[in-house]
Order: sequence, then C-alpha cells, then structure tokens
Amino acid sequence: MKKILVVDDNPVSRELLREALGSPEHQILEAPHGRDALEVIAEMQPDLVLMDLQMPVLDGFAALKALRKDARFARLRVVAVTAFAMRGDREKALAAGFDGYVTKPIDSEELERQVQDLLRD
Repeated sequence: MKKILVVDDNPVSRELLREALGSPEHQILEAPHGRDALEVIAEMQPDLVLMDLQMPVLDGFAALKALRKDARFARLRVVAVTAFAMRGDREKALAAGFDGYVTKPIDSEELERQVQDLLRD
C-alpha cells in the first residue's frame, strides 16, 4: 500500500483530494500546512506528497526547499497543487523542484495519471 500525503490548508480541498485518490492501494495522510507536513513526512515516510503552494505557516515552496535539504527526502516525489494557475506558474514550480503540477479544480483523470506515473518510478 502506497502512502500519499495531502498538504492543504483548506479542509475541503484535502477532502476532495482524498476522495479523488480513494483506492485500496493508497493510504491517505493529511497535513494543514508545510510545517506539519515536514513532521508527517519524517514520521510516516510517504511515497508521494501532494502539496498546495499557498498556505499559512509554511508554504509549498518553502516546505519543498526544506525537504530537498534533508538527504532522507531529497528524492521524495512532490506534486504542486494550486488554484492560482497563471502563465509560467507550472514552469516555476517544476524549476523549484516539484515533480508534478496539478491545478484546482482537480481533474481526477490527470491527477490519477500523475500519481500513477510518479509512484511507478
């Protein structure tokens, strides 16, 4: 069973992602912001993280930067999730080190494709 961490400050967004990922093959973990995500990652060692970019306490970019500094998690697959998709945002997220990029509202088929691709590697 693959562990997927969903990081988003909006409980409704976390619920929608949890439902979109709903599968007996996945154990879904949750965190409301980047700082909590770092703790969950250290404790639970998920296989994949879906991380909102704009959150209080610690945003997605800062959380990813902290993860990449830790050798244990340097290769952890992290997908950026955002509702504020402007031209160039995808490229900015990928250049920052995210492994994938998903926009809200969530396209379930695209999300599943990215999740399967990243979990297969």
